[in-house]
Amino acid sequence: MGLSAARRPAGPRLGEVVEAMSRRTTSLVVSAALLLVLVSVAFSVPMPYVLLSPGLTANVLGDVEGKPVIQITGAKTYPVDGHLDLTTVSVSSQEYHPRLPDVLASWISPDEVVIPRDVYYPPDQPAEKVEEENRAAMSDSQSAAVVVGLEQAGIDPYAVEVKQVEPGAPADGRLEPGDRILSVDGKQVGSTEDAATAIGAVAPGDVVALLVRRGPERLTVEIRTEQSEDDPEKARIGIGLGPLVEVDINVSENIGGPSAGLVFSVAIYDLLTPGALTGGRFVAGTGTIDADGKVGPIGGILQKIIGAYKGGDGASVFLVPADNCEEAGASELADDILLVKVATIDDAVSALESIDVGDEASLTLCGR
Repeated sequence: MGLSAARRPAGPRLGEVVEAMSRRTTSLVVSAALLLVLVSVAFSVPMPYVLLSPGLTANVLGDVEGKPVIQITGAKTYPVDGHLDLTTVSVSSQEYHPRLPDVLASWISPDEVVIPRDVYYPPDQPAEKVEEENRAAMSDSQSAAVVVGLEQAGIDPYAVEVKQVEPGAPADGRLEPGDRILSVDGKQVGSTEDAATAIGAVAPGDVVALLVRRGPERLTVEIRTEQSEDDPEKARIGIGLGPLVEVDINVSENIGGPSAGLVFSVAIYDLLTPGALTGGRFVAGTGTIDADGKVGPIGGILQKIIGAYKGGDGASVFLVPADNCEEAGASELADDILLVKVATIDDAVSALESIDVGDEASLTLCGR
């Protein structure tokens, strides 16, 4: 029985090899083209995020466009020194839709942060509505800051003063500019609106009794009213009223929101009291303020710290709302700047006074 050799299968023909390679090459080229298209689309499609970065800072003890940021009339003010900066966060506009490269760059950047778009720009609100709300929040913040700053300086923010007396009017010769109105017909007044409403509610021709403070004296002045020219059913006595102390705050239109309230209050107190509260230092801060002087939390604390430290000469002290202290303590700048925890206007004033006398041990610091 002879041995038989196994037959080798015939190899692929050259044409088949070339055809297979051609199909593989075509697949690779098509796949690469599709991948390129997908990458191009990914890099051009708007992403549902907004980008936060350090924003503007402004010294509220200084000037803006040649005008003091804080202007006080009706009370003595004192020289101030150093900086007291409000801080902001720059948020990409509602019209701007970042692409993937922008988002990746912000994720990598130590100064920026990426957050979901709906957090800042609710989808059902147009850009004009968001801007309007920011302006309203800034206005409310300033009003609360004025009340708190005046009270901290020992001034009644609700006091009403006669600013002018109309010649020939019922009040002419009875009231004087500078008279402080305490009550109308026995009812205490807490604002110029209260006083005007109480006087206007008297029947025209009837007598209204005003309790006023004139210098050190308290006087009851009775005045027969007359008809208002604008509304015959309302009474008038012919006086112009206004707050005893008026505070005007001027800031850039690019700054909105409520987070500068604390800094405004501290600045008003500083201007109304002897000595420079900052001690000539570069102080910055943030935080909302309510009428009771409580400091509330804000967003973007890390970006605000960066902006304060890297902007201008660089802040050495930063007033941090108590509820933001833990987050602020994680800042890479926690060893370079005093991050002072404050829960009230009292805390902020006391902290700056302690720093001025070198008593940093009494401070509660974030991150140390």
